Amino acid sequence: MGSQEGSSASQLHVVMFPWFAFGHITPFVQLSNKLASHGVQISFLSAPGNIQRISLSLNSSPLIKIIPVHIPPVDGLPPGLDSTSDMSPALADLLKIAADKMQPQIKSILIDLKPHIVFIDFEQHWIPSIASSLGIKTFNFSVFAAACEAYVTNPYRESPTIDDLKKPPPGFPTTSISSLSTYQARDFLYPFMSFNGGPSVQQRVQTTRKSCDAIVMKSCHEMEGPYIDYIRQHYGKPVLLTGPIVPDAPKYKLEEKWENWLQQFPAKSVLFCSFGSETFLTDEQIKELVLGLEQTGLPFFVVLNFPPGDGDNNEKLKNALPAGFAERVQGKGVVHIGWVQQQAILAHDSVGCYVCHSGLSSVIEAFINDCQLVMLPQKGDQFLNSMLISGDLKAGVQVIRDDEDGHFNKEDLCKAVKVVTVDVNEEPGKSISANHGKWRDFLLNKDIQDGFITNLVEEMKKMVH
Repeated sequence: MGSQEGSSASQLHVVMFPWFAFGHITPFVQLSNKLASHGVQISFLSAPGNIQRISLSLNSSPLIKIIPVHIPPVDGLPPGLDSTSDMSPALADLLKIAADKMQPQIKSILIDLKPHIVFIDFEQHWIPSIASSLGIKTFNFSVFAAACEAYVTNPYRESPTIDDLKKPPPGFPTTSISSLSTYQARDFLYPFMSFNGGPSVQQRVQTTRKSCDAIVMKSCHEMEGPYIDYIRQHYGKPVLLTGPIVPDAPKYKLEEKWENWLQQFPAKSVLFCSFGSETFLTDEQIKELVLGLEQTGLPFFVVLNFPPGDGDNNEKLKNALPAGFAERVQGKGVVHIGWVQQQAILAHDSVGCYVCHSGLSSVIEAFINDCQLVMLPQKGDQFLNSMLISGDLKAGVQVIRDDEDGHFNKEDLCKAVKVVTVDVNEEPGKSISANHGKWRDFLLNKDIQDGFITNLVEEMKKMVH
């Protein structure tokens, strides 16, 4: 469906206010583009340091404008850090406290803009009461899979132990997600912890959910029906669906250096491996990863990142790579530090398999670019995404890990890759490839995907008018 800027939907004005992390900002940007194409006016709020990157992803439209907001000072939080990509986890927790101090600023902006709806993230549990007093609806937009929201940030969970988190909450649907490993459950203790005397992530989520007018999920019944139904049971309010939000094709061309390197290999032969900008592997994990990729015998392109802080990243990489590795893979393997044009790389004809952390946006990009999925989740929602894709959808493979600490070795990594590449014509590779193709067709069906946004806009109009 083309632009509907002249339709009655143009009466809708929405404020978008995601948490200051690009894993959250990106889905808000993608949803903004979809809504604007249906005639919805968008005012997008973020801190100045994020605006250039956001503007590169937002479509050029008279219906979209970016409004800078300023993060108040907090002891221990250096000024000028406007997203979590620039900070340690401890600083990110201080950023939550700074965001809580934005209440007067946000109220002033809402009074000035007079939107119909404000879409908020998990963090801003204080916005619904402000918006309500101004006659503005508040929608809590979850950037996570419904499976993750149903399993972890569930109203039944208050102060769970590791053993509690290893088991699903009461009434959880019978699906392939039946339990968590010890290391996964340990990681999920984080949302229940309070830092610096402020509310925990879970407390923020539940306060937001209970006080907002609607919950919006980046999902659909076709992919996550049982989890969406389970969430609906708990909150007694509308749960609206955006669909998976398939990103538009990138507006940029792949950098010539990478285009030249990739095009020397046959179609679908290259392994691309990336874990996002805020997921960091240990030196031991890096060694096992690159040795496992080398063991496949296929060409590979690995993107790694290191936590912000002291030290030269090139030196860190040199120390992490096995002795003699760089010489052995010269011409056939690339290990790169920092940002790359991920969408354009996945879209390249030579790339056929994506080894990733199972971030939801990355998984969708793999599907639409026909790249087989090998999943090595590292934290949080990535664990549930990986179970959803490999279990419920049977469209990817997880790398086998130790229960206690999540250790994987090069053999496990190599074996997982071979299932979806070398052994793709044998079971289980054949069925995984077939299911991958089925979900790719579903995601690339423009009528289906556009229908999700059309329905969402209709529901928004009903709630406003």
